[in-house]
Amino acid sequence: MSGFKNIIGHKQVIEHLKSAIMLGKISHAYILNGEVGSGKKLIASTFAMTLQCETENDEPCGKCKSCMQSNNHNHPDIIWVTHEKPGSIGVDDIRGQLNNDIVIKPYSSKYKIYIIDEADKLTVQAQNALLKTLEEPPAYAVIILLTTNHEALLSTILSRCITLNLKVVEDELIRTFLMEEKQIPDYKANISVAFAQGNVGKAIKLASTQDFDQLREDTFSMLRNMADMEMYEVIEYIKKIAENKLNINDYLDLIILWFRDVLLFKATNDINHLIFKDNISDIKKQANERSYNGIENIINAIEKAKVRLNANVNFELVMELLLLTIKEN
Repeated sequence: MSGFKNIIGHKQVIEHLKSAIMLGKISHAYILNGEVGSGKKLIASTFAMTLQCETENDEPCGKCKSCMQSNNHNHPDIIWVTHEKPGSIGVDDIRGQLNNDIVIKPYSSKYKIYIIDEADKLTVQAQNALLKTLEEPPAYAVIILLTTNHEALLSTILSRCITLNLKVVEDELIRTFLMEEKQIPDYKANISVAFAQGNVGKAIKLASTQDFDQLREDTFSMLRNMADMEMYEVIEYIKKIAENKLNINDYLDLIILWFRDVLLFKATNDINHLIFKDNISDIKKQANERSYNGIENIINAIEKAKVRLNANVNFELVMELLLLTIKEN
């Protein structure tokens, strides 16, 4: 059953929303700001479900007609605003799905709730159209914007919304959830937690990947054999793995974790705190072959590569610079 109590972490955000429900002080507009996979959709849908629940408590009952409709994603008064263009949410999307619809009173509930995912993709025209509704919303309206970068929104939008920032979730909470609720073995849970860096969605995604072990072995095989591979071979190899298994940022994060293990073992000679303990012979070999400075240069180069790729710099160029750094260090 869905409910706030089943959400991992985000205690402050959840307490804020539950308090607003119990005090009857629901804002007309919220921004949930956090990285992809941080839990924005889950929190928004749980908040909406709770607001519409017939029991009017701070947790949804999961049994009333409203909760059943929410769980089945067919509640008439919970509207997820969609958009056809992948890169932006246009003014027609907002006018058609929100502005023109919000004047109609709720069909069966106390509130009419609109959830806009990827709200940082709203065009300026779309934001201005939304602003008109935010300035004079109907009493029953609740608008929830989900963003990975709330700074992309106009200051006039931000000033009319309550912004709730989703912070990283404690590693131990994620590890316990993966092992107890998802039945993930401890070694895979440990790697997933380290990889996710406080992002529950990311941890679940990696832990649930059926070919996880193959992905890891492919990655480490490439790192072991890189010295004997031509540059174009490595780039094609990375592109193939990144396209098939994870997005490129996730893949690069996996490589960073590998080199952090190399650095940690070089510094401590201790296997106990390594993430990839079962690859100790390769980690030991790399630690002996590389200098402290060299390993740190590689980790920094991977971080720079992620920034460049996010800025849409040419993939081959970015990867070539990165691989040269790894080879040279």
